[in-house]
Amino acid sequence: MDTTEAINAFKKYEMTNHKEGTRLGYVQFLTLFQNTFDGRIVESVSVDEISQFLESYTTNVAKTTRRLRYSQVKAFFNFLISECSLPIQNPCDHPIVAKQYKNPRQAARKILEKEVVDEFIYSTTCARDRLIIELQARCGLRVGEVLKLKVSDVTDRKLIIQEPKSGKESEIAFIPEQIVKRVAEYIAANNLGPDDHLFPVCYSTIRNLINRLADKFHIKVSPHDFRRHSATYASRNGVPLEIVSKVLLRHHDLKTTQVYLGKINDSEAIRWMDVLHGK
Repeated sequence: MDTTEAINAFKKYEMTNHKEGTRLGYVQFLTLFQNTFDGRIVESVSVDEISQFLESYTTNVAKTTRRLRYSQVKAFFNFLISECSLPIQNPCDHPIVAKQYKNPRQAARKILEKEVVDEFIYSTTCARDRLIIELQARCGLRVGEVLKLKVSDVTDRKLIIQEPKSGKESEIAFIPEQIVKRVAEYIAANNLGPDDHLFPVCYSTIRNLINRLADKFHIKVSPHDFRRHSATYASRNGVPLEIVSKVLLRHHDLKTTQVYLGKINDSEAIRWMDVLHGK
């Protein structure tokens, strides 16, 4: 496979599977890759050449940008290997290359316990605020997905997530029966029509809501922490990882879901051994 064929195949894949912002992020990389290796057979490009290419592609940029650009190159080769059956090892996985662009070890985030989340929910003073937190903590929605919801997206026990992060046209999120009832009451109480947003507020409004409640309980919380809680709470209550990943969080890859899950402490591990095999 030559460079032009590889790039065209990847562009077609990007158009189908990713949002416009992600596609635009690859423009510089694909242009530079084409200019650097024009006319070459992709299999002939060596690890050393990719290392030099990455250096030229990541010169004088922030560390986060370096890692992002490395990820773009790695994703390109992963696509060629998995989708186009290119018989090579990903050059970005070579130890010398990978070490240069390794992500710094991140401190483990503290997962909110159910009691804390319940306190947040029950201490809200209006139906809107309660539902915003519940849709994240009980249903695993991202805050951006909550903000995009319209009345017409609510169908029985399902929510239609328009233009989700995955790049698909839409996705489906499932909601508990008690939340369905509260959503219906909220819509009726506010006389919302099908084209109205459920929550006509901006991100800063939600951020301020969470901050006020966090100050009240003397802890530090971000809106995304409620999504993390939903995954860990489901997992620790016996929901299979595949369901947590594909239904609750709607992740493409199980590895992404595993990042969300909190670490298991000794008492939790012992409890599950007893559940599985008896005391």
